[in-house]
Amino acid sequence: MNISRYLLPIAVILSAPLHADDQPPTINGCVIQPESKCANADLRGADLSNQDMRKMDLTGADLTGANLRHANLDLANLEKANLTGATLTRASLQQANLRLANFTDAQLVAIQGWGLFAQAARFNGANLTAANLEFARLSGAKLHGANLTAANLEMTWLSKADLDHANLTDANLQEGKLNDANLGNATLTVARRHYATFQGSNMDGCFDCPVDWEK
Repeated sequence: MNISRYLLPIAVILSAPLHADDQPPTINGCVIQPESKCANADLRGADLSNQDMRKMDLTGADLTGANLRHANLDLANLEKANLTGATLTRASLQQANLRLANFTDAQLVAIQGWGLFAQAARFNGANLTAANLEFARLSGAKLHGANLTAANLEMTWLSKADLDHANLTDANLQEGKLNDANLGNATLTVARRHYATFQGSNMDGCFDCPVDWEK
């Protein structure tokens, strides 16, 4: 049997160039791939779900309403980025820089945020249900009305954070630092608080806050 006629098509296939679909997507000049430099990029409403965005520089980028479901943003720089109304459900943001970023009304359900840096970031009205924020730095963050139900905040820094009207039901606050935080009208029902500190925090109107905590 002459098998050469069967081998030729295989050789052609193996030597064929990659199709455009095999290349990383480019949106408004920003190449979506690890370590890409996209400071101040316009990514409003972009579909970035499942993308590998590790170590990307997205400083000041506009990601308003973007879809980042399951995206990998570990060690990415999102300082001062705008993610208002963005969806980051089950995204990974481990050790990412979110300082001064805006996550107002964003969906951050079940994110992996171990050790992220989000000092003075805004999460007002954001949904952080079941988020893993262990060891995260959230000092001075704005979490007014945020949903942190069942969130893992163990050893998280929340000093001077604004948690007014935040829902921390069933949250893990063990060894968390909430010194000088605003917990006014917040809810801490069945939250775990072992070894957490609340030095100087405001608990006016808070439901199930440790109001007898040693000042």
